[in-house]
Amino acid sequence: MNEQQRTGQAAGPADTQEGTRSCPAQLGRLFGVGVGPGDPELITIKAYRTLKQAPVIAYPKKRSGSKSYALEIVELYVDAAEKSMLGLVFPMTRDPAELAAKWQQTADDVWAALVEGRDVAFVTEGDPMLYSTFIHLARMLQEQHPDVDIHSIPGISSVNAAASRFGQALADGDESVAIVPARDDPEAMRQVLLSHDCVVFIKVAKVLDMMLDVLAELHLTQCATVATKLTSGDERIWRNVEELRGSELNYLTLMVVRK
Repeated sequence: MNEQQRTGQAAGPADTQEGTRSCPAQLGRLFGVGVGPGDPELITIKAYRTLKQAPVIAYPKKRSGSKSYALEIVELYVDAAEKSMLGLVFPMTRDPAELAAKWQQTADDVWAALVEGRDVAFVTEGDPMLYSTFIHLARMLQEQHPDVDIHSIPGISSVNAAASRFGQALADGDESVAIVPARDDPEAMRQVLLSHDCVVFIKVAKVLDMMLDVLAELHLTQCATVATKLTSGDERIWRNVEELRGSELNYLTLMVVRK
């Protein structure tokens, strides 16, 4: 691990002159680039500079031929004709064998570019270190190729975007806030709500009706707001969450419950 990795001070592509890298065999560097929740204007200057200078732009997608939400966010800043565009498939499946095979293929594809000495910017919506596919990809590459130089560029998460769009503070003073993946466990979700002043439930679409039942039981229905694809052109916000009962919402949907 180099000094930048130990201190957490990751360099951007322009911070180090070409030809001065310390990595063996002039390996390229992998950058996890947080590109925000949806609005292209919410990416950082460092993310913009990295996208401009990295020769390879990697992006996640659910299946071959499908569109990438993260890539859509940065299309204004990336000229596909000037870059090597690397689409990485992350299937929405629970099959362990299929997942293992796809993850290994993804790691191999990224490594193939790095071993050629090319920097790779992996774009991810939100922040690369918060419930992101980049976390597992970086871990795999570190385990299989210890010499790889990996950096993370923070991004604005949908959690932060929700607070601004709802005009609602997540926490103030000594209040507590939790970020929790919603799951089909009513008692666990109930305890989370009872234990915190504010809870942001991500991945809520798949268990929405169950969450509405829990809110009703705790008399918290009026404290909840639901949104999908925050800050993007497809953003939708619901303050009367009961009207969503029985609805099928996008995967990029969250619920904020503020007591």
